Amino acid sequence: MADHIIHDLAALEALYGEVNEVSALKEIGYLHPHYAAFIEASPFAVLATAGEHGLDASPRGDAAGFVEIVDDRTLLMADRRGNNRIDSLRNILANPQVALLFLVPGIGETLRVNGRAEISVDPGLLERFAVAGKCPRSMLVIHIESVFFQCSRALIRSELWNPARHLPRSALPSTGQMLAAVTDQRIDGETYDRELPPRLKATLY
Repeated sequence: MADHIIHDLAALEALYGEVNEVSALKEIGYLHPHYAAFIEASPFAVLATAGEHGLDASPRGDAAGFVEIVDDRTLLMADRRGNNRIDSLRNILANPQVALLFLVPGIGETLRVNGRAEISVDPGLLERFAVAGKCPRSMLVIHIESVFFQCSRALIRSELWNPARHLPRSALPSTGQMLAAVTDQRIDGETYDRELPPRLKATLY
């Protein structure tokens, strides 16, 4: 297998060939109104970061339009309540470069945004993004550097939006079962599973 590993850019480019014109032209350095429509309709995005301690890809979701468009080069994203690992935020402090992948249920295309992020604790900004009287701990201010849409091939192949392909939650190990297994039973999986639904409801924001 080692004999077939690609180690240089020339070999990689020779394998794949030239980027087609459409793929090159669709990338722009600002948020065109058509691209903005994807963000306004999206209830879910993946935030990718890189820092001193490694990489992170973090799911982010809320009501559609949860990422606010300030202007064609700036986005705002509330850092909602989570597990306090703050992996993404640690990375941003070390390296502000971020990437976002926006998904819209039922839509095959996705939107990719690359840029630089800052962490803001502006009280007025936090209050503006409060839900049920609960403010986020911080806000991400994302300065856009490039934007482009991704074609639908991956979602077509995966049938992600096809209800017939959706699995019942019971088809996979529960969160409690996973925690019990990876912690050598230090976490009581049955108790965790029983307490999780009300805890999620109470701590969503």
